[in-house]
Amino acid sequence: MNLATLWRWRAALMAVGVGVLAAILRLASLSDPHALVFDEVFYARGAYSLTELGYEGDWTGDDQAFAAGDTSGLTTEGDFVVHPMVGKLLIALGIAIFGNDPFGWRVVGAVLGALTAVLVALAARRLFRSTLWGGVAGVLVAVDGEAIVLSRTAILDGYLAFFVALGFFLLVVDRDRTRRILEDGVARVRDELGLEPDARVPGLGPRTGIRWWRLAAIVAFALAGSVKWSGFYFAAVLLVLSVVWDVAARRELGCERWFAGAFARAVPAGLFTLVAVPVVYVATWANWFLTDGSYDRQWAESHPGEGLTWLPDSLNSLVQYHHQMWTFHTGLTTEHNYMSNPWLWLVQWRPTAFYFEDVPGADCGADRCVSAVHALGNPLLWWLATAALVWALWRVVRRGDILALSVSAGVLAGWVPWLPYAYRTIFTFYSVAFMPFMVLTLVWALRRIAQPEELEGGWSRRGTIGVGLILAAILLISGLFVPLWVGTPIPFRYWQAHMWLPSWI
Repeated sequence: MNLATLWRWRAALMAVGVGVLAAILRLASLSDPHALVFDEVFYARGAYSLTELGYEGDWTGDDQAFAAGDTSGLTTEGDFVVHPMVGKLLIALGIAIFGNDPFGWRVVGAVLGALTAVLVALAARRLFRSTLWGGVAGVLVAVDGEAIVLSRTAILDGYLAFFVALGFFLLVVDRDRTRRILEDGVARVRDELGLEPDARVPGLGPRTGIRWWRLAAIVAFALAGSVKWSGFYFAAVLLVLSVVWDVAARRELGCERWFAGAFARAVPAGLFTLVAVPVVYVATWANWFLTDGSYDRQWAESHPGEGLTWLPDSLNSLVQYHHQMWTFHTGLTTEHNYMSNPWLWLVQWRPTAFYFEDVPGADCGADRCVSAVHALGNPLLWWLATAALVWALWRVVRRGDILALSVSAGVLAGWVPWLPYAYRTIFTFYSVAFMPFMVLTLVWALRRIAQPEELEGGWSRRGTIGVGLILAAILLISGLFVPLWVGTPIPFRYWQAHMWLPSWI
């Protein structure tokens, strides 16, 4: 077995191991709690409506009756929903295959959550050129509480995290493929011109052909934005990052006009983005176009001469609907007990309690048993990742560290756009969308500690021991918090002991 084959086998085994661990934590007892958890009241019921009506109908009656199997509250009146379709269509897929119960409306999210851990592991393996560090990144995603909870509930943010991770992984694959093409092209030009091995290559540099992996990434980001609009922030930032990678590669390989070359070669992808993103986004609204009962589907017909009259009536109605959605989101300031300030998301200051109920008769070894689901990231992981983020940004500013930029850009894309909206009713669990990049940034820092630059790939004994202890502590904390992430009946005092900060209650 040659080294390349061994490298691929190790990567495959690592990915399978990460996937199995993540799947166990996301699929085990997935039907518990047997209730609509937090915003499942909107998305699970909306998804069921999609399977029955083809559109999201309005609901009447008791919210929790749905979890007991009572769907009589579904009406044929179109419901005003404020998020795009993809996440709900995927929830509906699970219901269509496995039935209308908690397992059915959660299972697709759980599977995609496990795949998110695998995608992060594979992306990290390429970024750090190490199967070991790729495995570390995948395991950290697999055991993080926020990632687990959002994978086990029929809420959109876990689906958003999956498509963002998929898009980023595809960009990393494109980066590696393009690098190899550039290396071969530069070597060929030097050979043809009789240049020295380190001589600069004239012109814009080699062409790279159609970059299918980057085009696929653009589609993935379009789907991310079709789950929640915040996915488009990731698309903008990470696609720019891919151009930065091209600039760095062309400069390092000796292309004379490296900056102009990278941007010139990026024009086709930019044009594809301008076309593909809106086309994919509008296509995901197909059920809305094809059903008369959808909310505001006939708005243009009933408001002649209004809106964008130069558009077909169906698109004019969709634009008007999106205007209403935008107005709703920007004006949502209703007080909520678990609303949180985005400036504090990175340290998980005010996590969201999705579910908390007493469980009479449960055998938990105490007089009072409770079932709780807290969308709380592993606190040690998030606190250390926040510190690593500061270090990475310092490296970007002071040293122009491209790898530090690569791992931290996704955090900025998913976090910074929310900062001006601190006044809105928003929640810490939105940060699950950039959780993969918090993990990548932490692994970047741990790798630098265990394998400092001055050792040129060698291992520091003291640094390795320290990193090992950190990882062991993170795994231990995850083990202690798992019952609070999956709703296992536990003694009330056990729950109290895990409320480390008053702001967590």
